Amino acid sequence: MKNEITTGKCLCESIKFKIHGNPLWVSHCHCQSCRRNTGSVVATFVGLRKEQLSYITGSRKFYESSPGVHRGFCADCGTPLTYEASWCEEEIHLYISTFDNPEIFTPDRHVFFKERIPWFEINDHLPRFDTFEGDMIKVNGENVNE
Repeated sequence: MKNEITTGKCLCESIKFKIHGNPLWVSHCHCQSCRRNTGSVVATFVGLRKEQLSYITGSRKFYESSPGVHRGFCADCGTPLTYEASWCEEEIHLYISTFDNPEIFTPDRHVFFKERIPWFEINDHLPRFDTFEGDMIKVNGENVNE
């Protein structure tokens, strides 16, 4: 996907965006906050450097869901678009389903796995982490360098 441009948009198409280059990571998030924000059992994000993203049309409205965490969404249709946090200021995380071709991104991990909904069966072999803190990922409470 190097140097390719990938596009996406909200449901009403008021906000359209494009990204350049490869994502930093693609992750399934099981935390309660992301699940509530999307109304789904899991939220899948594409992590990027902020400079990889540009908007073609429209602009996001923001909601501070917890201290230092801002979630971007379309004020017209309500589509959740982005996650930005003070703990990872250089990154922006886009919801995978906002891309025009989400199938080109392959998830590489599960985060906040302890918070998952128990009846949601996961049948992959991706690593499962208890939390996600910048460059350090905690597995069963212990720091692990990725």
